[in-house]
Amino acid sequence: MPSFSAEQLAQHVNGTIVGHCHETITSVAALGSANSGQISYMVSRAHLKTLTSTHASLVMISKEFASDCPVPALVVEHPEMAFAEIARLFARPATQIPSGVSEQALVASSATIDPTARIGARCVIGEDVVIGANTVIMPGVVIGDRCQIGMDGMINSQVTLYHDVQLGNRVLVHSGAVLGADGFGHVLDPKGQWQPIPQLGGVVVGDDVSIGANTTIDRGAIDDTVIESGVKLDNQIQIGHNVHIGKHTAVAGCTGIAGSVTIGQHCMIGGACGISGHLSITDNVILTAMSGVSNSIKKPGVYSSGTALFENLHWRKMVARLHQLNDWVKRIKQLERLHDDNNGQ
Repeated sequence: MPSFSAEQLAQHVNGTIVGHCHETITSVAALGSANSGQISYMVSRAHLKTLTSTHASLVMISKEFASDCPVPALVVEHPEMAFAEIARLFARPATQIPSGVSEQALVASSATIDPTARIGARCVIGEDVVIGANTVIMPGVVIGDRCQIGMDGMINSQVTLYHDVQLGNRVLVHSGAVLGADGFGHVLDPKGQWQPIPQLGGVVVGDDVSIGANTTIDRGAIDDTVIESGVKLDNQIQIGHNVHIGKHTAVAGCTGIAGSVTIGQHCMIGGACGISGHLSITDNVILTAMSGVSNSIKKPGVYSSGTALFENLHWRKMVARLHQLNDWVKRIKQLERLHDDNNGQ
């Protein structure tokens, strides 16, 4: 188990120790549950009460709250970012698989696999696949023909890459994700029956992208679906064909993005958002949870359309009044006309 002195941790994150911490730090913990030998952090005034009662040996905190900390503090400019760096020091190693290609893997003879890559048991790797240095393919992964995977990647168990999917360097794909399935393209024939439109594009994913469990990214209809470098995708996201997501955008779980949507760089999409097809969202846009986007967004900012939570009785009254809204508008207009007529007399 790794252990560090407070001074070592401070040096690691370029912070300053306030107070005297003589204990060795052996793990991280939440502020309210931390005990002796553990380090925690606080980022906002909302947790001030928890801070004043913490039993952590060391708390990472901004200068603003240092005087409120009852235990030794590690003062840093960005506590949450610093905590992420410290947490990596204590992270338990992921499940390892042996070097090389498992004898239980099925690998096409035309595939090119770097000698430093690791291929787990029961993997299926198609024709002309390329897998880069130090990439780990966990057991049970299926990789279709002509896929290309860069260096230092991690593809977890039960991931499926259909044919012609490209992943950059340091891409993390969690279990159950499916990349490259056909986009939802169909056309009605004269008999009123749906006929599939061939989906001829692929999926292109940049560097340093993470893709959550059970997230699906459809292949393009003609051009590729593109996920640029630095994008972070949560679990259970649906991304339709020909979507283009810009660099360093983050998308929370259960969001659905319909086909041919373009999302700019450094956007933040809240959970359970729905984005209609063929729209464009500019850079630096934040969508709060459960927002429904039916028009393009051309100006950076924070946008919302989800309904806030109310007590059930209050909500039912609001819905009832909403149904009466048109009648109220008519009555108000009648009163305005009556008022104008009376003033005219």
